[in-house]
Amino acid sequence: MKKNIAILGSTGSVGQQSLDVIRDNPGMKVAAITANRNIGLIEAQAREFSPKMVCVMDEDAAKELRVRLGDTDIMVLSGMEGLVSAATMDECDCVLTAVVGNVGMLPTYEAISAKKDIALANKETLVSAGEIITEEVRKNDVKLLPVDSEHSAIFQCINGTENKIKRILLTASGGSFRGKKREDLKNVTASDALKHPTWNMGRKITIDSATLMNKGLEVIEAKWLFGVDVSQIEVLVHPQSIVHSAVEFMDHSVIAQLSKPDMRLAIQYALTCPERLPCNIPPMDFSSGLSLTFEHPDRETFECLGLAYKAVERGGTLPTVMNAANEIAVEKFLSGEIGFLQIAELVEKCMQEHDVCAVESIEQLIEIDRKTREYAKSIVL
Repeated sequence: MKKNIAILGSTGSVGQQSLDVIRDNPGMKVAAITANRNIGLIEAQAREFSPKMVCVMDEDAAKELRVRLGDTDIMVLSGMEGLVSAATMDECDCVLTAVVGNVGMLPTYEAISAKKDIALANKETLVSAGEIITEEVRKNDVKLLPVDSEHSAIFQCINGTENKIKRILLTASGGSFRGKKREDLKNVTASDALKHPTWNMGRKITIDSATLMNKGLEVIEAKWLFGVDVSQIEVLVHPQSIVHSAVEFMDHSVIAQLSKPDMRLAIQYALTCPERLPCNIPPMDFSSGLSLTFEHPDRETFECLGLAYKAVERGGTLPTVMNAANEIAVEKFLSGEIGFLQIAELVEKCMQEHDVCAVESIEQLIEIDRKTREYAKSIVL
């Protein structure tokens, strides 16, 4: 399996696990890596994998990294311009977008325009710009391959079928506060919310998992990836995180994908499909008393899931606003500026204040994202 890969967000959780996959597959080469400002880790990655290009979003950090890598031929770029350069470089076949948040939208769009296949771990791109991104994929005849474990599962379930989907069963772990009620959540801290029971993820996605916003984002992502109506997507809480999602077909047959909760499997399949190669994760042991349970999510307590459904059902520019507001709300919660329950409150306020319009261009969405962030930052709850 020979492939040259640019990894956007190589120092994050998914980025580091992507490099684990590449270590185990010698035919894969790293063409470029990017980070925000973790220059210690990205320097080590650059020396190990010898990419042609490295980008650090923070300019001051990039200056220091240029000095550190001065004994190499590696090009060091910075900012959004550098991120786009990494995503569109001639030497790469596939761009794995593992950055967190809407920062991934423009480089993903430009990579598709440059006819690069996309392995997508940055769900916010499809949440904010699904209509534009999927049209650009169609126009340039490239692959858009899911890296999220849930969407990878759905993708694997529908492979080899006529795609007669009746219902997508999108599973959720339930996050750190599964089973809690609103009264229980009034005084929880960021430290409490970051204690995910089954997955080891970055801070932002772990908070999104706790609010169920992560599952709301995934509902929207599934709509665009698989061309289904949002009414066909049902969220089920599955605390064991073994069934990564399932698909019910028109004949009521249900096909599911199961594995231990390890992102490396989904990452590897996105980079190698339709081939299946050995993967360095523990196998399933069905004789060990394995129990699989499912329940409906508590939308009254975890209001963010309902807000995501509302945003995608209304459509237009509203999902962009919802996503931008959520990113700021999570930042405010992590810094102690607002409480856990106020995340949904802030997101809903931004959605209510927005005059929804039709999606016209990537530039329009970037500007709406910027304005929403400014407004969300100004809100005092």
